[in-house]
Amino acid sequence: MTTSGTSGFDLDFTELAEEAWERAGREMRSGYDLRTARRSMNLMTVEWQNRGINMWTIDQGSFIMTPGQNTYALPIDTIDLLEHVIRTGANDPSTQFDLTISRISVSTYASIPNKITQARPIQVWVQRLSGEISPTGATLSTTITSTTTTIVLSSVVNLPTTGFIKLDNEIINYGYTSGNTLYNCFRGQANTTAAAHTAGVAIYNPNLPAVTVWPTPDGSQTYQFLYWRMRRIQDSGTGVNTADINFRFLPCLVAGLAYYIAMKVPELMDRLPMLKQAYDEQFDIAAAEDREKAPIRFVPRAFRAGRG
Repeated sequence: MTTSGTSGFDLDFTELAEEAWERAGREMRSGYDLRTARRSMNLMTVEWQNRGINMWTIDQGSFIMTPGQNTYALPIDTIDLLEHVIRTGANDPSTQFDLTISRISVSTYASIPNKITQARPIQVWVQRLSGEISPTGATLSTTITSTTTTIVLSSVVNLPTTGFIKLDNEIINYGYTSGNTLYNCFRGQANTTAAAHTAGVAIYNPNLPAVTVWPTPDGSQTYQFLYWRMRRIQDSGTGVNTADINFRFLPCLVAGLAYYIAMKVPELMDRLPMLKQAYDEQFDIAAAEDREKAPIRFVPRAFRAGRG
């Protein structure tokens, strides 16, 4: 007999749910059984993201930095940044260099005396926000064009002193507030398009994940921010989608889903210890394989005490 010649085995969500229900000790018989399994799977993938790095969710991205702008939105499903560099000479391979930019904490950034100093950025503060859009209760006081950089609102009470606002379908970054006015506004952020807006439009706070660099980019050359990010695992969808899971995690996914399902069914409680043990074993096996395999060398720092 010959082999199949293929290696693309995968399961859509319905098949995953059926296997998990069977491992838990019951057949999946109703639409509600599918819905509750889908809900459990979404919660479980959030748990995986809290456990550590899922290698298949690492994406590379970049953006060109604008002179005078120090805060830039990241994709809304960003969990964290793993690596980042500043690239100079992005449009000329003969002069292109990738330079280190160090990550700092919010307390370190807060202690910088002059945050609007302009030069090549050497430090970055990563703001790990949820991307949840919340109303501020404010409205646009005057009609603006697509190029307006000073925006007057009815109130700034529920807005941070610097950050982003959402007007209709446009995201705008502003540098600072004074009274009810936003100054140093950069239009069409986060892949949106700058547009005109009429007075009375509601103002929303998008709470976007973002990076803030220091010093603020100057205009001496073009700076490109390159990053490698960890994104959220995609939702389970409508129940007919293929899971956004690397094939190495399929056994872990089924074992974990069976455990999550059994926790919600009283007559399956006696199976919980077995299912939990199987889930933990499968996660450890998958996590041990889903990792970087480059060699690491640790070099101790030599220290020589001074002589008195």
